[in-house]
Amino acid sequence: MPQLSPEGQAAINAISQRTGFSPDAVTSMLFSVIAGNGSMAQFSHPEFGGSGQWMRGGMTMVSDMFNNYLKGRVDGLCSELSNLVANQPGLTQSGSFQSQSQGGGYSGSGQWQSSGGGMGMGGNQSSLFIPDASGNFNWWPADLGQPASTGAQNSVRYAYFPGSHRLAIDLNGQVTVYDSLDHQIGGFSQQQGGSGSLTFTSQYGTVFVSNLPIVSGAPQAPAQAYAPPPPVYDPPPPPPQQQTYAPQPQTFGNPLPPLGQNEVISAIEKLADLHAKGILSDQEFSTKKAELLSRL
Repeated sequence: MPQLSPEGQAAINAISQRTGFSPDAVTSMLFSVIAGNGSMAQFSHPEFGGSGQWMRGGMTMVSDMFNNYLKGRVDGLCSELSNLVANQPGLTQSGSFQSQSQGGGYSGSGQWQSSGGGMGMGGNQSSLFIPDASGNFNWWPADLGQPASTGAQNSVRYAYFPGSHRLAIDLNGQVTVYDSLDHQIGGFSQQQGGSGSLTFTSQYGTVFVSNLPIVSGAPQAPAQAYAPPPPVYDPPPPPPQQQTYAPQPQTFGNPLPPLGQNEVISAIEKLADLHAKGILSDQEFSTKKAELLSRL
């Protein structure tokens, strides 16, 4: 951006005190008014509530559309800057300026174009700005000559040179020159996201500036597309194993110790008594009797 002269900085400070906006906000709006040839502005600054538009004659749009107090302040600021620009020879020239919001209502993106020699900073010197070493205010390379159209919005400016198929973009003071190929550029659009969202319209529709070949200067970073991370799947748990029954081997204890004869006879008599009473069956009595006899 051109550097303010001491007179220009003093004018900015005076307007800042009268309107209550900071010098940074006033300077930002000054460039927007200059880009609109002094009669309109497309701006974006936190002190203005974000993005908005102004047109001389009473049309003021801010993001908070019901904030009439802010609208009045912005309108007063733009009116003062419009009068300031009108009193500076060479800052603006007659031409056309187009502003178009996307999708009904102002959404922070738009198109801007100023034809007929650009912002008019070449030629007559203005006391608001300090001229460069060549004695003019042109920010594009001198070998490109005079553009057919220029424009600006926020921190981005462009100059279009259809004769040499060149497009100069100034982003935050970094100038990049592109080969415009066979595009017939009719307007630019900038989303609220930086250089990666800078596009232009031509006979082929909407085209990203980052897709053009670079002739000189640093490339503008393209918009980064969001790529979701690959899904991570946990391996399925193994199927439950069926429990198989394994019979335990049958173990036999130590053989019963031998008994004396009297013990065996006494035990048999008891078994016989139980058998007589019907407590033991014939089979049970015979089995127990044989077991006792085997222990003699």
